[in-house]
Amino acid sequence: FNNRIPKDSLKPGDHIYSWRAAYVYAHHGIYIGDDKVVHFTRRGQEVGTGTVLDILLVSSTPKRPLAPCPTCSSREEAGNNGVLLSCLDCFLSGGILYRFEYSVNPALFLAKARGGTCTLADADPDDVVVHRAKFLLEENGFGCYNVFKNNCEDFAIYCKTGLLVINQTTMGQSGQAVSIIGGPLAAVLSTPLRLVTTNVYGMAATAVGVYCVSRYAADIGRRTDVVKVDVEDLTRRLATGLVQVIEPQIVAGPLTESQEALQICS
Repeated sequence: FNNRIPKDSLKPGDHIYSWRAAYVYAHHGIYIGDDKVVHFTRRGQEVGTGTVLDILLVSSTPKRPLAPCPTCSSREEAGNNGVLLSCLDCFLSGGILYRFEYSVNPALFLAKARGGTCTLADADPDDVVVHRAKFLLEENGFGCYNVFKNNCEDFAIYCKTGLLVINQTTMGQSGQAVSIIGGPLAAVLSTPLRLVTTNVYGMAATAVGVYCVSRYAADIGRRTDVVKVDVEDLTRRLATGLVQVIEPQIVAGPLTESQEALQICS
């Protein structure tokens, strides 16, 4: 069940990731060869939820070294589009290298209880994947970063499959985000069992079942609200505002009423 791989097994077009902050979250990217990774951030930051959760997540991100890496583009060079080109070592930031799996069977998918490691969806040819990643790096980026609808895993999955969620009121492609939401949701949905049974094991089994079903139904390989979008068409839509992502404001404490208003970013 471990997706850990050695660096010498990497090939251009691989979707890779590395866990951060004691497995709290993972950062994803596309390996394009020559020790380079294209990945998506929020203006140079790996995470950003717009809630008090940022106190934990942002504080646990890898610290930027005092001496800039001579082989990487700096975070400032990413501009506002959030798509970065980094060397593999800077992308890993001291973490372990893992490869995201595609076309897994349902049994294996459900056995990997933690989302953000595999998908039922099929991947496109490696040369197409590398082309998408480079095109988004050089052109209009991938829209505004949103931890639940448009994050680094969404970026990597799009590069690998060309699939986008068309209903922006729902979750994005990210299995990691689905897991974050799915766990508490499963616990809430299983609580009515307390009215008919006091069996803790039964309630726990129901919660696990609800969680697995929610992960399976939300996977990009099973969803019906997705569409295949050419990367050239995607950047055109981003430039003209036909594709928009809601971006929350980043704050270090509880949201006020005015901060709860979401900003439309084209």
